[in-house]
Amino acid sequence: MNSKEELRRLFQSVDQFHADELPTKVGIDKLDRLRFRDFLHDVYQQDFPDTLQDRVQLLQNMNLATDDALLNLAGVLLFAERPEWIKPQFIVKAIRYPGNDIHGRAYLDTEDFSGPLRKVFDGAMAFVLRNLRKLQAGQGVNSVGIPEIPPSVFEELLVNALVHRDYLISAPIRLFIFDNRIDIISPGHLPNHLTVAKIRTGNSIIRNPILVSYIAKGLLPYKGLGSGIKRALDDWPEIDFTDDRDGCLFTATVHRKVVSALEESSEKTLSLIKIEPTLSAREIALRLSITPRAVEKQIAKLRKDGRLKRVGPAKGGRWHVTES
Repeated sequence: MNSKEELRRLFQSVDQFHADELPTKVGIDKLDRLRFRDFLHDVYQQDFPDTLQDRVQLLQNMNLATDDALLNLAGVLLFAERPEWIKPQFIVKAIRYPGNDIHGRAYLDTEDFSGPLRKVFDGAMAFVLRNLRKLQAGQGVNSVGIPEIPPSVFEELLVNALVHRDYLISAPIRLFIFDNRIDIISPGHLPNHLTVAKIRTGNSIIRNPILVSYIAKGLLPYKGLGSGIKRALDDWPEIDFTDDRDGCLFTATVHRKVVSALEESSEKTLSLIKIEPTLSAREIALRLSITPRAVEKQIAKLRKDGRLKRVGPAKGGRWHVTES
């Protein structure tokens, strides 16, 4: 064992060292004064210190700066002005691919998210939500719709990725969205003797205790150690976890329900009929920019499935949606 990284891993494995304690070789002048000031006011009801000496002392007492008055990694990730200038590898790279495989050049949407952890989290959440299908679920056709997977699932998994990843590995978190799944890939396998089976039951090991302590103060939607994975599974059971110890990666795979174009179009037809039950097939076709024949097929299937019935004559009657 002859490298600093291997020595760090050894100490980390026995809880004698944590990556978020590492000095970053930048002074506290890189602090985002407004962000840090607001945090002090909101959490501690304390004013931002006037003098440099008082600021250094406060940051050291808060475990965000070293004895040499340098920001540690936690201080940079939480409160630096531009963390990506100091640690450019600790970002989230997000890509929406067509189909179910990674493509060399083809993608539908892509963005890199950098900045303090809260900004990274907000950007990654927005990326996921804009790439999820929206379900009408009985709402009007002009409504925004409900995401196909509860947003709470991605809140838990993204917080878990940002807070518990291995910051000794110089690599970004990757967020890949496919037609049939969403992968959140974090650098670092599960620490020590933690297993996928154990995290499913709520077991957890703190890899970055300084980050956890500040996230728990409201910097991210964090609800308690070990409970995030369980909450995500409660809200959406179709999640798999892969602990790749050889590749030093941990992947959370959220499976999406595969919806055919016909099913999606039928739901739009049903939602429109709920609002305007007297519409004819031709009028529905015009509203949805499809052919009247396609609408007739959809209506026939909805009637066969018991979700729609006709009340009154063909002309002058109305549609009735029979589902609750």
